[in-house]
Parts: sequence; structure tokens; C-alpha cells
Amino acid sequence: MKLPARYYNLVFAFAMSLTMSFLMSAVITWINLGWAPDLFSRWLLQAFPSAWAVALPVSLFVVPAIRRLVGRMVHH
Repeated sequence: MKLPARYYNLVFAFAMSLTMSFLMSAVITWINLGWAPDLFSRWLLQAFPSAWAVALPVSLFVVPAIRRLVGRMVHH
């Protein structure tokens, strides 16, 4: 089952923000804590939800503006 095309931007923002915040919060948590015994719980219960709370609105509102800006800068 596929969603209608009108949901493309919403689904894209959801997937991109989820993926990027998941990966980046893991890396930053590991850099800050190292292989601490509570690394995974602090990442999944604190860092990731906090990162995603910022990443989702950024993906929804900032990414379209950046696409327009880059579209003006790049000939296509």
C-alpha cells in the first residue's frame, strides 16, 4: 500500500529526521560517554528523543526553505 503523493514531504521529513537523529544522537552520546554501562539507555531514552524533537520540526520547516535556496543557486 502506498500513500498519496501529497504526503511525500511529510513522510520524507519524518523518515529523514528519524534516521539522522537516531544516528547522530548515537555518535554524540558515544563520543561523550564512551562505552559506559548506561550508554544505550541514555542514548535511546534521553538523547535520541531529544534530538528527534528538534529534528522533526527542522525537517518539516527548514528543509523546504533550504531546497528553495539551493534551487536558486544550482542550475537544473
